[in-house]
Amino acid sequence: MAYQSNNGGLENISILIGRVLLGLYFLLPGIQKVLQFDTMLAYMTRHEVPFTQMLLVITLVLQIVAGLALISGFKVKVFAFSLAILTLIINFYMHNFWSLPEGGDVARETQNFVKNLGIFAGLMVLSGFGAGAISLDARSANRKNLF
Repeated sequence: MAYQSNNGGLENISILIGRVLLGLYFLLPGIQKVLQFDTMLAYMTRHEVPFTQMLLVITLVLQIVAGLALISGFKVKVFAFSLAILTLIINFYMHNFWSLPEGGDVARETQNFVKNLGIFAGLMVLSGFGAGAISLDARSANRKNLF
């Protein structure tokens, strides 16, 4: 069941803008991973990610498909939750500031880690409340209510 609002326009526009921006946040890096596959593979290997090639393919497919789903408002709860889990996994493998050597870029990786927690939070809100009224999910729900 979709979240029902009493606040109308502002809430619907806010959810739409947030959804589109979060979708772009994943879509664009997913496409970049396709275009720079070998570079990303080497980066993940340096971070000791297991099953690197398989996980890179899964990640880029999920980022592209789920990013498009968020933008269009299709199955937002499922895709937002999936991206939230992916974000946590990426955070602990790729932004592990606590294991950097002395003189490493601890401040930058700490900032990336905390930023990703904020993105995780936004994805959890979407996975809880859904896509909002301006979405394919809402359109599909309205059709079901007609019959």
